Amino acid sequence: MNRTLRWCAAILGIALAAGCGGGKVSSDAPAAKSPYDAGPRAGESPFANVFATKGEVLFKGKGCSACHAFGQRLTCPDLKGVTMRRTSEWMQHQILHPEIMTKEDPIAKELFATYMTQMPNQGLTQEEALLVIDFIKKKDHELGVIQ
Repeated sequence: MNRTLRWCAAILGIALAAGCGGGKVSSDAPAAKSPYDAGPRAGESPFANVFATKGEVLFKGKGCSACHAFGQRLTCPDLKGVTMRRTSEWMQHQILHPEIMTKEDPIAKELFATYMTQMPNQGLTQEEALLVIDFIKKKDHELGVIQ
């Protein structure tokens, strides 16, 4: 499968948590409970600009921006607000192990059932996943989702 397509699908899992709809942050996130989604939301912890910049390079370099935007839906769900709906741990697992998450995680299962899209594993390292998450937190901050 094309690497860009796989990366877009990987970010889809994060985006799916964000939900769809005209750029507004919705509260219609799946009600399922996940052991990875207990605790503070990812956006509650600070981001570092230097890490967010590196995460943006990964996000764009993998072609994610072809499928995802912040504040609008392209071909995949809008990412705006996902950092206030999900924990960093959940987002990391979704990026790093999407094939396991779809089989074992209640939220990922529900998202797969809704969107019928399996995220591929892009082979990112944990550090790279954290960089992408910092980028998404920075975008949420710029959009006023995070104060």
